[in-house]
Amino acid sequence: MNESIQPTSPANRGSGKKLVAALSTMLVVGVAIYASRSSLSASADESKEKKSGAPTPLAVTAANKFLDALDAKQREKAVYEFGSAKKSNWSNLPAPIVQRNGVRLGDLTKEQRALAMGVIAAVLSKSGYRKVVDIMDGDQKLADAQGPGRGGPGGGRGPGARFGTDEYFLAIFGKPSEKEPWMVQFGGHHLGVNVTVIGKNFVLTPTHTGAQPTLFKRGDNDVRPLGLENDTAFKLVNALDDKQQAQAIIAKRPQGELLLGPGRDGRKIDPEGIKGSALNADQRAMLLDVIGAWINIVESETAAARMAEIKEKIGETYFAWKGATTKGSAAYFRVQGPSVVIEYAPQGGTGHIHTVVRNPKDDYGAGILEK
Repeated sequence: MNESIQPTSPANRGSGKKLVAALSTMLVVGVAIYASRSSLSASADESKEKKSGAPTPLAVTAANKFLDALDAKQREKAVYEFGSAKKSNWSNLPAPIVQRNGVRLGDLTKEQRALAMGVIAAVLSKSGYRKVVDIMDGDQKLADAQGPGRGGPGGGRGPGARFGTDEYFLAIFGKPSEKEPWMVQFGGHHLGVNVTVIGKNFVLTPTHTGAQPTLFKRGDNDVRPLGLENDTAFKLVNALDDKQQAQAIIAKRPQGELLLGPGRDGRKIDPEGIKGSALNADQRAMLLDVIGAWINIVESETAAARMAEIKEKIGETYFAWKGATTKGSAAYFRVQGPSVVIEYAPQGGTGHIHTVVRNPKDDYGAGILEK
């Protein structure tokens, strides 16, 4: 049983107008998302609306409003001590193959679900929130396609596996605070978002993003949840000359295993591939574009600071490739630098992808907390 932590109201009530305006935007997004399956997709456009106010107070307020809307039993499921060992219990597999921390979206009311999505919107950038919506929407497409008994309610691969937008869970570790550390954990099939909030810092790592299908229709539009990740990497590998490709390509066949995926906290791997110092200026910029596809998921001010930190060490950052380089092929790639490791792994083809991003120095905010 979790030890319940009572949410508190934000100290900075003087900025109420700005907070209310921003939270209203989040609420509109969340309600639109979960009012029906079809509106899950359409609401992504509404998440573009600009937030106003400092990121941390907005996140604290969003989290407290969500927690205040829960009853005692729901709060018992939703809240954990910040130092809980259950923090590492996240996965890319469907529930309940791996039981998640937190409350299940399908067990919440429409209003509670809207507030839950408001928490996610508050700790991510607009593009990051859109990616979460796209991944969830794709998972609902998967559930609809497979139907009951084959991945829809009550069925799926593995014992009782379930897909769809109901099968995502939200947990809060610690007490939402503008000064003390706390964490938002949100995930389900192909999604494991961990954002540790420490003052003005929003630490995204470790986080898993995946997609199945990797391409689907939203009305007349194509949706590719991991399109940017794929396209920037293929652009870079094809910008390398023959000598550079010989260094970067370490295997002719792609691998499907994430070496640093869920359940592998603290694991170390050796860097491989071509080093950033062996790239020209344009190619280093492309490598930064690849990295940015993951880093820019998190709250935008933190993302900008992280990208600046990574750029300083881009010469020490490696890019490794396994598989064909023709765009549209299934390929594994990895980026590994002093403060970032990214993996992209196809699961037998291009229609099912797993990815992970970590910071060996700061997963779960450990590096910042040591300072």
